[in-house]
Amino acid sequence: MTKRNSKIEIKNKKASFEYEFIDSFTAGIVLTGTEIKSIRAGKATLADSYCYFVNQELYVKNMHIADYWWGSFNNHDPRRDRKLLLTKRELRKLFRGSREKGLTIVATRLFLSEKGLAKLNISLAKGKREYDKRHSIKEKDMRREADRNL
Repeated sequence: MTKRNSKIEIKNKKASFEYEFIDSFTAGIVLTGTEIKSIRAGKATLADSYCYFVNQELYVKNMHIADYWWGSFNNHDPRRDRKLLLTKRELRKLFRGSREKGLTIVATRLFLSEKGLAKLNISLAKGKREYDKRHSIKEKDMRREADRNL
């Protein structure tokens, strides 16, 4: 099997502004044939996506994968809930963390692995307050100014 050098990387930029990431994990995704083809074409969005537990299994909700252009009647539902594949230890850690007040699980990055499989980076995150967001903007502006002056 040949290794692919894929450049597909879809980020959830809004999540880094809205949340402070505590812990990150990489999960596989259960997809259908037309979904992986749409991801390889770069037609996916992670805006407003989050993860939740059902019967000790983790699912991602609101991840939009566009219909495959050349698909037939077998096309998928763009906003269906997709199961995530993690080890039992990681699932237990995420479950305990998500039960704490103020913590949630957010999808941060969708990419293709070296083997051509779709992977999703998820993070256990805590929501930022308004003053935290202003502080983040200020730090980013200071870094940008420092880079310009070099």
